[in-house]
Amino acid sequence: MPDYRRLYVPGGSYFFTVVTQGRRRLFHDRLAQRLLGHAIRDCQSEWPFQVSAVVLLPDHLHTLWNLPSGDDKYSRRWSRIKRHFTQAWLSVGGREAFVTLDQRRQRRRGVWQPRFWEHAIRDEDDFQSHFDCIHFNPVKHGYARCARDWSASSFHR
Repeated sequence: MPDYRRLYVPGGSYFFTVVTQGRRRLFHDRLAQRLLGHAIRDCQSEWPFQVSAVVLLPDHLHTLWNLPSGDDKYSRRWSRIKRHFTQAWLSVGGREAFVTLDQRRQRRRGVWQPRFWEHAIRDEDDFQSHFDCIHFNPVKHGYARCARDWSASSFHR
């Protein structure tokens, strides 16, 4: 079994990639986009963090967070966001992908891939590189000709 190790830096900045189960194109749906926004804001009200950049693509999202001084609990936040979104999505009739019985026993639903990918930002150059990567991602995947053409992005802020 893989040995997952995460770097926890209190008050740190982090780049995250979070993917839907089976890369389902869940976020083509405007309601799914709104529900995810609600889940993020709900989490922020209990466990504050600053979103410096975000882009939402049909099957995944990238975001750059800054945590409060002394706080390194980003895994707790992602758990809350994914759970809140999943509950809301299923309650409005959203569909989930197939999951095995063993996955169900692990309390997994067919909405998100397990875990997420994170990178602790090292310095200002690293921050800027990931900030730019987030906004360029729709262009990279062929969804837009330029970053400003993709509406589900913080590029417009």
